[in-house]
Formats: sequence, C-alpha cells, structure tokens
Amino acid sequence: MSLSRITLTAVRNLHPVTLLPSPRINILSGANGSGKTSLLEAIHLLGLARSFRSPRLNPLIQYEQLACTVFGQVELSQGGHSSLGVLRNRQGDLQIRIDGQNARSAAQLAETLPLQLINPDSFRLLEGAPKIRRQFLDWGVFHVEPRFLPAWQRLQKALRQRNSWLRHGTLEPASQAAWDRELCLASDEIDHYRRAYIQALKPVFERTLNELVLLDGLTLSYYRGWDKDRALSQVLSTSLLRDQQLGHTQAGPQRADLRLRLGAHNAAEILSRGQQKLVISALRIAQGHLVSQVRRGQCIYLVDDLPSELDQQHRRALCRLLEELNCQVFITCVDPEVLNDAWCTDTPVAMFHVEQGRITQTHDHRE
Repeated sequence: MSLSRITLTAVRNLHPVTLLPSPRINILSGANGSGKTSLLEAIHLLGLARSFRSPRLNPLIQYEQLACTVFGQVELSQGGHSSLGVLRNRQGDLQIRIDGQNARSAAQLAETLPLQLINPDSFRLLEGAPKIRRQFLDWGVFHVEPRFLPAWQRLQKALRQRNSWLRHGTLEPASQAAWDRELCLASDEIDHYRRAYIQALKPVFERTLNELVLLDGLTLSYYRGWDKDRALSQVLSTSLLRDQQLGHTQAGPQRADLRLRLGAHNAAEILSRGQQKLVISALRIAQGHLVSQVRRGQCIYLVDDLPSELDQQHRRALCRLLEELNCQVFITCVDPEVLNDAWCTDTPVAMFHVEQGRITQTHDHRE
C-alpha cells in the first residue's frame, strides 16, 4: 500500500499543500526547522491519529488556527484505494473518516495505513523503559494476529478491575476470583501471540542486521512479565499482599519486555549511537517484512534524518534494505546529495524541498 495523495492544513508551520508522492522513495530536504519533520508528523497523524513528537495536541496545530486536518488517498495492495481523513482541534476532539464514514477508533486507521517510524527518538527502543519495547512488540502482533486486539482489550478491562479492587477492596471474593480468572486467560492468550511473533521476528531481524552491521553476540529475547516456570494464577496468589500494598498488579503481560543484550551486557550500554541506529532500523525493517508476508501489503516507512549517525557505507546499506522492501518510504535530510547514489536507477524517487514551511516538488518520479 502507498499514499498517492496527501493534503494537509494547519499542521505546525507548514503551508496548506497537496502532494503526489512516489509509491517508492520520497526525499524531503531543507534546513533544520524548515518543516521536514512536520510532514512526517502529518503522515503519522493520518495513520495513528496522534503525533510522534509530543503527547500534547496544541503544538501540532498551527498558531491561531482552531484545528489541523490531514487527508490521504491510500492505494491498496489488493487493488482499489481508500480515503482517510483526520481532524484534531484545540479542545482535544478527534474526527476520523475512512471512505466517507466516521471511524470508531484509531485502530481502524492503523489497519489501513501501517506505519514504521525511524527517528532520533527511536533510540528509546533500546535505552528507554520496557513500555516502549512492549509498544513495538504489540504493534507487530496487532498487524499479524487479528485475535490480538480483542484479547488485549479483555486484559485491560480485567487489569482495571483488579487494580481497583487492590486499591479500594470493594469486590466480593467471588467477583475477585472471576476477574483473576479472566486476567489469567487473557494473559496466557497474549503471551502465546507474542511468543509466536518473536519466534518469527528473530530470524528475520538477525538476517537484516547482518546486512547492515556485524555484531557478534547480540541476542534478542522475550520476557513475558512473570516467572516462566509458574502459572500466572500462582504468581498472583503469592504476591497478593504486596500487590495490595502497592495498589496495582505487579506480574502479567503488562510487565513484558524485549531484551537486547551484547554478551552479558545491555546492548544500549555497549553499542555506539550509529550501531544502535542500525539495530533499531533492522528491528523496524524486520517488522515490515512480517507485515508484508501476512497482510500482502507493505508498511510505509517514515525515516527522519536518515544520514545522521551513519557513515556513507552504512547509509547505503540502510537505503538498500529500505529499497528491497518494495514499499513507500519518506526520508528527511538536510543535504539530498548525500543520498544521490543510494538508489537503483529504475527506482521511482520523488524529491521535495522544504523551506520556511513551504513544500515544493523538485523532481517528479514520473519524469
């Protein structure tokens, strides 16, 4: 799938514009602060109904404007197209339209327009809290396992009930036992889906990483969130007093993590910034491969400041892997010349220049 048309209004400093991007490679160049990243942010808004730069909405909306809007036409891999629209206003209201109809949730956007983001914040995937790695993991499981979302929703409901009881003690024993059973059933189901996904992801990740950089001893492992040798029901029973003291459930899939280690050490503590970027890129590209296998349609990649942290050899290697995905890619950089020789001559490449919020197309992929 790919975006064949993007129209945006009142997104940060960008002037209203309609773009006709290439179905493959799109390079956005311009000085720092010109608005390149804001275009990636607009596409992210179209696919996930939120920004990747801030949880706050107001900075996304242009100064003195009441709302921002992004529309897109998606060419579907199975043929035909789908029209998407997202509006966010300063009161926090969200409107999502898919093919002229109001959508119920952002999950419907994510299904239609699966996005992968590689940006400076991506380093948090290695350095940050387990929640960030769980989000990465669950994004992949969501896109390849249709039963994951209802199981995850059941888990959240059961967790809310149990945590409320732990804090306030308002449930009778029979209800408490029923919610514990529901929590354990949903947890086991989610763990099954995550485990199957990691089993499929690991070999693809390892092959992809080896094409970017050789890192002997790097391992990717999965921690499910509770003792691997005991059932969750046993763990919940033995930790009940501690859970009551803390007011929340300590064990379960809400505590799961992905662990990347180099030998006996956390990989983030050993790897250089350039090596970390390549590891993160390999994880994202591996996810893209799995999604394309299951959904028969590709992710769209948003790569902010691709050249940073990478020398020429590794820039070319990363570009080659993105090109081999045969998907749509949006890349920002200050100087487009550093990527001039990164693509095959028959790969469609569109060039855009961004200056003080104005986006102009300097090379059309159809030329």
